[in-house]
Amino acid sequence: MVLVPKMACVLEEDEYPFHGLLPKKETGAHLFISKYPHYDGRGVVIAILDTGVDPGAPGLQVTTNGKPKIIDIIDTTGSGDIVTSTVVEAKENTINGLTGRKLTIPVSWKNPTGNYHIGVLNAYKLYPKGLKERIQKERRQKMWEPGHRQAMTDVLRRQDIFDTAHPTVTKQEEKLEKDDLTCLHDHLISSDKRFSDPGPVFDCVVFHDGSTWQVCVDTSEVGNLAESTLLSSFKENHKFSTFSDADMLNYSVNVYDDGNLLSIVTNACSHGTHVASIAAANFPDEPYKNGLAPGAQILAIKIGDSRLGSMETGSALVRAMIEVIRAKADLVNFSYGEASHIPNSGRVCDIINEAVDKHNIIFVSSAGNNGPALSTVGCPGGTTNNIIGVGAYVSSEMMTAEYSIWKKLPGMQYTWSSRGPTTDGALGVSLTAPGGAITSVPNWTLRGSQLMNGTSMSSPNACGSIALILSGLKANGASYTTFSIRRSLENTALKIDTIEVFALGQGMIQVDKAFEHAVTNVDAPERNIRFNVTVNGGRGIYLRDALQQKQPSRFQVSIEPIFSDSTDPREKILLQLHLCLATNVSWVSTPTVLELMNTIRSFSIIVDPRGLPNGYHFTEIQAFDVTDPARGALFRIPVTVLVPVSVTDTINYQWTSDVLSFQAGQIHRRFITVPKGATWAELCLSSLDNVQARFVVHAVQLQKKSAYRVNEFYKFFNLMENAEVSYAFSVFGESTLEVALAKWWANPGDVRVKYTLNFHSLEPSEKSITMHAAGGVMRLNVQSNLKQEELSPTISIKNCVQPLRPSDAKIKPLGSRDVLTEGRQIYELLLTYNFHQSKTSEITPNCPLLSDLLYESEYESQLWMLFDSNKQYIGAGDAYPQQYTLKLEKGDYTLRFQVRHEKKEMLEKIKDMVMLIDQKLSTSFTIDMFPSVLSALNGKNKFNTMNLMAGNSVPIFIPPIPDDRLPKGATLGQILTGTMTLAKGDLGKKVKWNKGTQADQGSEGKRNVGLKPDSYPFMYVLTQTPHKASNTKADKSKDKNKEEEFADAIRDLKIAWMSKLEGNAIFEDLVGQYSDHIPLFVAKMHSLEVDKDRTKMLDEIVIAADKVISVINQSELVAYYAIKHDTRADAHLIKLDMEKKKGYLISALCTKGCAIADMELNDQKMSDGVTSSTKNSEKLKAVDEIFNDVQKWADTEEKKVIGFTLKHAIVHNYYGRQLKLLAKSHDESRGTKDQDKRFIEIYKQLGWHHLQTYMENLLSVKYPHDYIPF
Repeated sequence: MVLVPKMACVLEEDEYPFHGLLPKKETGAHLFISKYPHYDGRGVVIAILDTGVDPGAPGLQVTTNGKPKIIDIIDTTGSGDIVTSTVVEAKENTINGLTGRKLTIPVSWKNPTGNYHIGVLNAYKLYPKGLKERIQKERRQKMWEPGHRQAMTDVLRRQDIFDTAHPTVTKQEEKLEKDDLTCLHDHLISSDKRFSDPGPVFDCVVFHDGSTWQVCVDTSEVGNLAESTLLSSFKENHKFSTFSDADMLNYSVNVYDDGNLLSIVTNACSHGTHVASIAAANFPDEPYKNGLAPGAQILAIKIGDSRLGSMETGSALVRAMIEVIRAKADLVNFSYGEASHIPNSGRVCDIINEAVDKHNIIFVSSAGNNGPALSTVGCPGGTTNNIIGVGAYVSSEMMTAEYSIWKKLPGMQYTWSSRGPTTDGALGVSLTAPGGAITSVPNWTLRGSQLMNGTSMSSPNACGSIALILSGLKANGASYTTFSIRRSLENTALKIDTIEVFALGQGMIQVDKAFEHAVTNVDAPERNIRFNVTVNGGRGIYLRDALQQKQPSRFQVSIEPIFSDSTDPREKILLQLHLCLATNVSWVSTPTVLELMNTIRSFSIIVDPRGLPNGYHFTEIQAFDVTDPARGALFRIPVTVLVPVSVTDTINYQWTSDVLSFQAGQIHRRFITVPKGATWAELCLSSLDNVQARFVVHAVQLQKKSAYRVNEFYKFFNLMENAEVSYAFSVFGESTLEVALAKWWANPGDVRVKYTLNFHSLEPSEKSITMHAAGGVMRLNVQSNLKQEELSPTISIKNCVQPLRPSDAKIKPLGSRDVLTEGRQIYELLLTYNFHQSKTSEITPNCPLLSDLLYESEYESQLWMLFDSNKQYIGAGDAYPQQYTLKLEKGDYTLRFQVRHEKKEMLEKIKDMVMLIDQKLSTSFTIDMFPSVLSALNGKNKFNTMNLMAGNSVPIFIPPIPDDRLPKGATLGQILTGTMTLAKGDLGKKVKWNKGTQADQGSEGKRNVGLKPDSYPFMYVLTQTPHKASNTKADKSKDKNKEEEFADAIRDLKIAWMSKLEGNAIFEDLVGQYSDHIPLFVAKMHSLEVDKDRTKMLDEIVIAADKVISVINQSELVAYYAIKHDTRADAHLIKLDMEKKKGYLISALCTKGCAIADMELNDQKMSDGVTSSTKNSEKLKAVDEIFNDVQKWADTEEKKVIGFTLKHAIVHNYYGRQLKLLAKSHDESRGTKDQDKRFIEIYKQLGWHHLQTYMENLLSVKYPHDYIPF
């Protein structure tokens, strides 16, 4: 017996840190609700623009005063749209769904018109990735594997019985029977390998009951609609349903376009539900689980597109803002963001700003998770004027409750929280709030709650806090504007001395103080004003490079008061503010006063950074009303100066840090001016202690009009005891490089490190190399700018790019969801591109004109969807092409590309836009380089490794790629792409791209981004491929005169038209003149074979085929193919003639065999499907004889024979052989719906119900009625 020692619990329940699970203490929210229990968000609507919110998740049912928690659920992405434009009328209470199922209409339904709109939904289209993987696994285990095991067992048993009964197989019939069993076995094995569950496929029914639209999704999958839930739009009765108990995925519906479009609303991942719960969850019996504003209501808007793995799109955001304005929401929470090339610009940002300025909607957003380096705030949260961007803080209580960290640490900003300033000088981060929580997630996760962290979590914490303030103001009848609330928040925020301003913003939100400030200053003269601050075209001052700091700089500042739309004109007239301008540093000179009225006022300030120590320096010029300075700053002008160090070692170009001591979360920043001409840097980091630690190194250089990620290197790593690590990354000269080295926030303990930066340079004369195949030998010069470098140039080609022009372009107005305020209609441009894939490979569609632009784009959205020749949806992509790579099989494809804008003329400009299809080569190859033109021409003495001295350059010569090395199928206009590297060595050879993300993804330090060091893009433009010399010499027509050639041409033209015209006139006209002309009889046979009444002409087909067979000298063919080497002068002509005759013979045999087989099948059908007695019917024997004859001339599985071989298997009920032949033809031509139906019929005959069900579900997915909508 084992005795378990009794252990004392060190905590009582009331001592458990519940408050750290969903933090409210840090912002004072818990004290505010304690003081004002009815100001808990009541009367406030928060719009959650995210991945969708699960209405069934815990805490999201009702508010504290019993109102519905969620007022509406809307999908603005279009990913849940189902076309229901097909209208049918019920007959005897049944309709046929688009899946082919018969749907039974419940008698309780009221439908005055009797008309039903129908559509079809592939549920996997809406399943989040994690759910899809779980359901696929479960469905395979429950719906596939039991039936498959039984089928395999039955086939193996039949094989064993056959082998026992036939120890020696000699007869043709026995061979075929054995082969049939083998084919059954092989088909089961291949089916199991190929099994890809299409998922649940539901019929959708939409109808109008006289008062509203009703929707039923046939989740029974058998047509029993009474078992499914009848829903109307969520906002009408707040009803939702669940697809199944297995998936637990809740959904709601909306109906648009007079019933022709159904929107099924789910959530793309758990992110949105978690965000909503932080902001406003309500748990009456467990208040510690409450969100920040449990009394607030939620408008749930899905902007994370399920087709894109929950990525946001411009069209979704614009639609969302339309819905926010319609619903008159008070607040928006947006926990998304991307790196932006241009701050505070772009169509999407303009529409957000319009909602804030004109509709008094407070917009709160995540600042981003791309720290710790400076200037890494995301768009729109950290870069857009009217948005409150929120950084992420972790308190000691959160560390204990959420992360179970063993050592108590002080509160700090998360390492990954993005930092300002923006590239145009704005602070970037507005405020800070707790950035982690354990709270509700969707039911499909099968969890009640989950820990997530990120600025995605700090944003709803801040948003919920603001909802408390608004709730109090509304309860007291106090007016406010988005501008006044923001000033109250920023002027009362808690400064935390240990956190730098670029991460903290104006401070940690303090709900109670902000509320008091808002109440006190409800009648302040600036309450309806936003002050638009511009400094030399930017929003602040940002001096980053050494060249900007050699002398004082003068900046022109403009201040413009912008009033909210509802402002009384008299208030604008009376505006006169007496402002005091103040700063706390001596290196900024500013006027002391500014008299401001309703006009733009300008003044100059001078920044003198001379004498400032190395590092970063920040101040603000703050404007106070001299009549009431206690109101706080009315506006701020941020000033940031980074003073870099220079690399003084001009021999090795090496810079070494001091010994740096680190505690958890500590960041050491160093700013270095990169030496002129440097192209990459190598960072060597050493641990000086016998301690293991987790670090982040983050290096960033900025370029004008480029996002930080363009020149960013990020690495999260474990630094072992007394170990050393090295990393290399790309740099460019005469610009400031920030190296931010941070010890991970959740890694207690102290450690000392030291690092060196070694700068290198091998600089080509062209940074982006484009070579034309017809351009001859290309010369590049490579120079070593800094020191001796080892040069070993390599060009590697990995992709082939095919440019496409649209085959169709249409502009049209969109529907009711796409009308902006004041009736401004949004239009779509729909471009169609067609291309052929010659073999299986990976492709990446890319629209270079619009790629890599989202928020800053002039256009609202860019979204493409790819379809196969059956209109089956393959995949989708948006503004970031690197994220969307698809593996395509051989075949024809259609890419549909949508761009939106409210101005048609903007769309007209891009109607001929080029799309690139970037195809990964199956095998990459290198291009040879040479030290001289002569060696490049003769292909000798390739360029080898050499030492290039500092200041020296050397030419490299690149000849055109030989034709025999080009990828097969590469042709004129295509572009081969790859990279050129110059340095010898493997350091940092792998390149990672920073992709668009939700604001919380990557927050655990899993990013590894950066441009590959010493890497330059290389493009090779292909020219026309060489003409191959024809081996065909003059044929016998050279012996004919012109009249004879003309007669032959007329004959051949008539033969070509035989199958296109009805009747035998042409044949009868020719047969007398050309009684031995084989093509004439072949054409006659083919014309009968393709005739619409073929089934009535089987006898004639057999006669026609016999005629072809009779006019071909088979003995002559046998004699020819018995010759091993034909030495005759005209051997090639004889070969062509014999191959034609052989082809005609095979065609005739197969045509005859198919016709007789169809006769036999008709006989079997007449006798109730029973094969003719003892398998001895004359027709069956004839089919067998023809089968034997065909085998003399061709493989029975050749493409031209496979049709007859299949008929032979059908008449003998060889199901295994049928499956094999169908699969083969299916693989070669992508198959047809009729072929797939034949598969289903065979599975039904075999009793393989698991395969039958699988194929039946697949039909609706594989052969949709139309393209899915955008």
